[in-house]
Amino acid sequence: MKLTEVENFEIVYRLHASKRMFEREISDDDVEFLLKNGEIIERYDDDYPLPSLLLNGYSMNKRPLHLVVAVNRDEKRLIIVTIYEPNLLKWSDNFSRRK
Repeated sequence: MKLTEVENFEIVYRLHASKRMFEREISDDDVEFLLKNGEIIERYDDDYPLPSLLLNGYSMNKRPLHLVVAVNRDEKRLIIVTIYEPNLLKWSDNFSRRK
């Protein structure tokens, strides 16, 4: 399942996400590409203060990535919580299923 209407939402980066992106050499363009092309593999509807999603996909350079994004539908914002390279030891099926 894909995240739809990404272009209608403002993208907001949490400080944690910005730090991790810098450390892991992940660009804003990679995040936007993943938001538009990644697959939702887990939903956290009970997360507080906002429901969030785990997306699986690739950067523009084909680097595998997972993105955690909180969704504020009322304010039309996607809040980037964190982004990382999934670990082969913890994920299977092209990084879409936990082992």
